[in-house]
Amino acid sequence: MSDNGIEAVKLDGTGPVYDQIRRAIRDLVLNGAWPPGTAVPPEHALMERLGASRMTVHRALVQLAREGLITRRRRSGTIVANPPASHAMLDILSIPDEVRQLGQDYSFQILSRRDARPSPEVAARFELKRSEQVAHLVTLHRSGGQPHVLEERVIHLATVPAAAAERFETTPPGDWLLQHSLWSQAEHAISAVAAGERESGLLEIEQGEPCLLVERRTWNQNQPVTAVRLLYPGGRHRFIGRFGPYGAV
Repeated sequence: MSDNGIEAVKLDGTGPVYDQIRRAIRDLVLNGAWPPGTAVPPEHALMERLGASRMTVHRALVQLAREGLITRRRRSGTIVANPPASHAMLDILSIPDEVRQLGQDYSFQILSRRDARPSPEVAARFELKRSEQVAHLVTLHRSGGQPHVLEERVIHLATVPAAAAERFETTPPGDWLLQHSLWSQAEHAISAVAAGERESGLLEIEQGEPCLLVERRTWNQNQPVTAVRLLYPGGRHRFIGRFGPYGAV
């Protein structure tokens, strides 16, 4: 960022200094002066420019990251975040379509897979019977090279036996299921959770940052098809539901 960029950070003299810094940077982001992808001055530069302590500057930047206005990366520094992606709250999501609607390139990686009876931890997480045979997959989806969502999924092999032979080399599990299985009922829940150590490393966010957890289960004529947990970095996403007097529209 040029000197003119950091000189645009001006305190208004009202309230705690950390909040003045937060508001000054927030306003530059929201009014378009610092568009998405703009490098935010490093902490030491802001300290020198504003005469503030490292703790004060750090506190302001942490709060801006929690608000989803900036993205802090361990190695490449801090940048202005892209506007949050919007999701239709009641849809069965196609993550590749979701990413492409943002104008970004999509990619995915299967991080792990195990076809067997579920472990006690997996059974508890997805409310499974220990006798069920499932494919347990962990997938990282990327948008423009950046982690988009971390997916953990179980597929009931008794209901979808073809999944046992599928390698998911070109199509991620969720889209493959939409193309190769039927569902008649679904339920989902959305909650806010803090990123754990493993999740934060995979999503390239700080440990403890807020995330949106979407949990969904689907059935076909009372037979379970799949259950999935989708962990989205909270600052990069928002969910939308449109409804009328008689339900979703």
